Amino acid sequence: MTDILSQYALTFLVVIPALVTTLLFFLPASNAQAIRGVSCFGAALTLVIAGWMFFDYDQAAGGFQYVTAIDWVPSLGIQYKVGADGISVAMVLLTGIVYLAGGLVSMGVDKRVKDFYILLSALVTGVFGVFVSLDLFFFYFFYELAVVPMYLLIGYWGSANREYATMKLTLYLTAGAVVALMGLLMLYFSGITAEPTFDLTAIIAAVDAGGGLDFSDQKLLFPLLLVGFATIAPMWPLHTWSPGGHAAAPSAASMMHAGVLMKLGSYAIIRIALPVLPEGAVYWLPWVAVLCCFNIIYGGYIAMSQRDMKFVIGYSSSSHMGYVLLGVASMSVMSMDGAVFLMFAHGVMTAMAFGLIGFFYEQTHTRMLDDLGGLMHQIPFVGMMFMMCAMASLGLPGFANFASELMVIVGSWERYPIPTLCAIFGLVIGATYLLRTLREAFQGPMDPKWSELKDATTPMQRAPFLLLVGTLLVFGFYPLPLVDLISTGVEPIVAKLLSAEAGLGL
Repeated sequence: MTDILSQYALTFLVVIPALVTTLLFFLPASNAQAIRGVSCFGAALTLVIAGWMFFDYDQAAGGFQYVTAIDWVPSLGIQYKVGADGISVAMVLLTGIVYLAGGLVSMGVDKRVKDFYILLSALVTGVFGVFVSLDLFFFYFFYELAVVPMYLLIGYWGSANREYATMKLTLYLTAGAVVALMGLLMLYFSGITAEPTFDLTAIIAAVDAGGGLDFSDQKLLFPLLLVGFATIAPMWPLHTWSPGGHAAAPSAASMMHAGVLMKLGSYAIIRIALPVLPEGAVYWLPWVAVLCCFNIIYGGYIAMSQRDMKFVIGYSSSSHMGYVLLGVASMSVMSMDGAVFLMFAHGVMTAMAFGLIGFFYEQTHTRMLDDLGGLMHQIPFVGMMFMMCAMASLGLPGFANFASELMVIVGSWERYPIPTLCAIFGLVIGATYLLRTLREAFQGPMDPKWSELKDATTPMQRAPFLLLVGTLLVFGFYPLPLVDLISTGVEPIVAKLLSAEAGLGL
């Protein structure tokens, strides 16, 4: 059984949510309990496999493991090829955690339950596919598959202004995807390999053997991949689709959107653009470090001015992704380890935040701070979980966010001191709006109209939040296993970037 799992673990991760999607088509829409059960069982299976990979991955060997390759269209150099290094395993574990939590949080969905879970499972199929694909054709296929269901999830199950939010999200991400596709096709026809191929490992091997593109070509091609994928990251000024999408989406969609979908862009830059175009990366990454300052400071100040709690967390997410991009741009092992670790920690934290907001929104039908206040008196468990979530977001020691942000800041200081100072100041801004939000929503006197609110009291209601906060605490107090895992994938990329920098004499 272990041998089968070792060989096909990544395929199982892609196939299980796809099978859930297919199976749900044949279940009667009236049997909502069975639909929820099948969906959550599939999510639990993916988390078990992801957890097994976390402990089974051979860090001493490193590189891509659990590789499966099947010819698809040999004449075009297309094959179904999946594999995972330390970075991929961390992102797969994140997806499994958020998928299960999102499925449990959605137990309260009562409108077209079958369609909702079909779209959620299809979205997760695409996300898993992106994180494990080693073929650029399938990478892009799964990338698009992850984006399309979000349009319908927000458009039908979303809250106020959902039509505008989902259309803006779709247009931005589609435009970014088209730009990225142009870059991927240029790679395909670039002549890096003897025969055109979409095999990412073959392209990287050819680059390592000295067959990469000229510096002038890399300078032109790298921005296409950067802009295309950074749109979903989201990088300023391409970020404006994200907060509105967060605010309008139903809880599970917000959790998947902020928890994993936003990570696809940063992951794609690390996985494809950096190792294939190292000289182009060295040339353009300083500009990314500058743009990160706008992400961090501008996103923080806008979050501070919001009165809708989902918009607060939405703009906060854009701000935090600036730290991720800063860590990538700094090209040190510590900063990039911290960037990937922060992708993981932020994904868990923001999924928890949106799940908690969704829990009381279903009862209050408002997220406006002016309408709330004193909720801790009536829903103490939810209030305590939100307080812990806010403490994680502002970087309190003991949570995974603190360790990851500290790694980014320390690892970035030597190369980019001014952007790093902006990042440090961004922590102050974050603490300001998060503590204010916590105080205005949960502290102080409670409006009598909320006296009928019901807390999360059953094990099923509490399970998703305990899973998420437990993850933040475990990796906050003991981050070494996850950091060591991530380093196995980061170190070869950083070494290649530093070698390219030395070769250019920059």
